[in-house]
Amino acid sequence: MKPTENSNDLKAGNTLTDVLGQAEHVKDLVEQSAQELSSVNTGLAQEMAQSGEPPGVRRALEKSQAIEGKVQDAADRLSIVNLALEAEVSTRHILEAQLATVTHSEEAARHAALHDALTDLPNRTLFENRLEHGLAQAKRHDRTLAVMFLDLDGFKKVNDVHGHDVGDLVLQTTANRLKEHARDDDTVSRFGGDEFLYLLTEIDGDKDAALVAQKIANAIQLPIPLPISELIVKSSIGIAIFPKDGTSASALIKSADTAMYRAKRSELVYAFASEGQP
Repeated sequence: MKPTENSNDLKAGNTLTDVLGQAEHVKDLVEQSAQELSSVNTGLAQEMAQSGEPPGVRRALEKSQAIEGKVQDAADRLSIVNLALEAEVSTRHILEAQLATVTHSEEAARHAALHDALTDLPNRTLFENRLEHGLAQAKRHDRTLAVMFLDLDGFKKVNDVHGHDVGDLVLQTTANRLKEHARDDDTVSRFGGDEFLYLLTEIDGDKDAALVAQKIANAIQLPIPLPISELIVKSSIGIAIFPKDGTSASALIKSADTAMYRAKRSELVYAFASEGQP
């Protein structure tokens, strides 16, 4: 028996909603057939009453009426099945919505655990994870990378004179400017307070790191608009290069931190960790 187009469509349905829509269509067709059979049977009965009863017609009418009853019963059963399908679809949509909510909540919680609340930059934990990964890649492929430790000069005075709201604005502006100058494979992190870390991957040497440090310093010291004035904040940057300034995450961060304090004392834009080594 060759399957009908409707049965093929039903088999092709790939979602519960599709199946429900096709089942509703089938139910409508069955109900329409039952109504047509009922109309034919009514017409036959009226004609028999008016013109007599030809031989065998009564029996044919009874069979037709029996088929009408079966078709109507099938339509009723389809209605029950469709109601169950509607309930299933509704339940499925509710579950999908709940799953989406839970998934979104988990993603938000994971993001909050690995990012700074004020600047939305990766926090210290995420930075160290990415630095560990970068070091593994650098060691495997004999590459060079740099860690830059950045501190805002005179930030405490900004808070004392202008208040913490302006201090937060300075931190957020600094974070945005750092992100604008970060390449896709680099990572910018708020280390804590007014300190930031920058992971610079796949560089050729000190010259590349120095160019990036100078660009960052130039961007940070651009005026920050305030409601009635503007504020200029400068930075001090320490640079540690793998592998000469350290081969572990903690060693590189410590070397960059030390270089940053030397840059601050010497009033330099940036300083390399290797420059302070004997």
